[in-house]
Amino acid sequence: MFIRYRNDSGGRSLPVAKIYTQKEHPIAASQIDRDALWAVRKIQAAGGEAYIVGGAIRDMLLGRRPKDFDVATSLSPRQVQRLFWNARIIGRRFRIVHLFFSGKIIEVTTFRSDEENFEDGRNNVYGTIEQDARRRDFSINSLYYNPSNGQLLDFNDAMQDFRRRTIRSLIPLSYSFSEDPVRMIRAIKYHVTTGFELKRDVRKAIKRNAGNIEHCSISRLTEELAKILASGCSYEILMCLRKYGLLGYLLPCWAQYSDIAAVRSSMEELDRKVREAKDGGEAVGKEMQLYALIKPLMAFDDPAGMTAEEIFHEGFRQAKVLISPMTPPNYELEKAVDLVLQDLGMKRSRTRRSAEARVARKKPNSMGRKSAANEELSVVPSKKRRKRRRKAVNGERVSLAPEPMTMAEEHDL
Repeated sequence: MFIRYRNDSGGRSLPVAKIYTQKEHPIAASQIDRDALWAVRKIQAAGGEAYIVGGAIRDMLLGRRPKDFDVATSLSPRQVQRLFWNARIIGRRFRIVHLFFSGKIIEVTTFRSDEENFEDGRNNVYGTIEQDARRRDFSINSLYYNPSNGQLLDFNDAMQDFRRRTIRSLIPLSYSFSEDPVRMIRAIKYHVTTGFELKRDVRKAIKRNAGNIEHCSISRLTEELAKILASGCSYEILMCLRKYGLLGYLLPCWAQYSDIAAVRSSMEELDRKVREAKDGGEAVGKEMQLYALIKPLMAFDDPAGMTAEEIFHEGFRQAKVLISPMTPPNYELEKAVDLVLQDLGMKRSRTRRSAEARVARKKPNSMGRKSAANEELSVVPSKKRRKRRRKAVNGERVSLAPEPMTMAEEHDL
């Protein structure tokens, strides 16, 4: 193990990070997604720092296969966008870059500064890797892996927390859960999925700030619910959320019936199927996840005297109430209700197109590609010469700028 130092204002050397060599940790570059590996190496070849960060490192240290790979870099979002033709800058509070590939997105974030006041709302300030590490939510998410040399950088004694099996907040708890209440849901999710204990101050802060969840956007909460249902231990997470007073804000109606044996059985069966699918490199459909959530609580007064269409519409209404205020796509919920109809031995006619059928067909993602891992870092696509467009204005033909071919050109780069 090496120690990384920096000089203070007085010129004295201060240790800032522990650097674990490839022999001192179980992560290998072969475990990294090829496109994420390609992105890291391309940024490094351009002179920037780049590391695999976040949940992927946490999962690999736990011996699990990561689902997503995120990258942190010293380059600004605009500099990253100039490097990748399939890049798109998103976000307002803190701008990040999405690299689009076929079937996945790799998120690239610039190191954030911690020099600004946490509570002044200025989040679009860039800094060093050391500052970025202090802005991570929990210590187990604050490790940086460099696949080029196999080194694992630890600025917050995160490896010690892994050994102790504890979850510790890096952001002051007087501010962390009020700035972003979703962190409370994530803390509980990490607690259940890793088996690590929440530190006492984190547990107290969650109970104290539980009411802040109602200030979160419904879209973010819906996204968190989708992740919980796809985790393979959804019932345990939901019960833990109830213990800390959060489930009533997430699923107020469903929470009233969460103790029913049929509900528990349905959710545990879902978790079993999700774990088996993950082991086989597959995934359980979102309609199956919603079906497991709503099926035990669906009730019809006289299903024998109702048509399939009537049962469907009544079931859809009940499903909306059960998962309110969450807003998953309607076509996914329709599929879940169709599964309920199948249990009743019924099938609705398709004379009227469902919401699923009414969704416009997805256009090919012009920004995506199957894989970029084999692309040479030194190769830069040459710009094609294009004819200028012409348009008639008041009887005269006027030249117009050519159509942009890439996202970079759209942003005048």
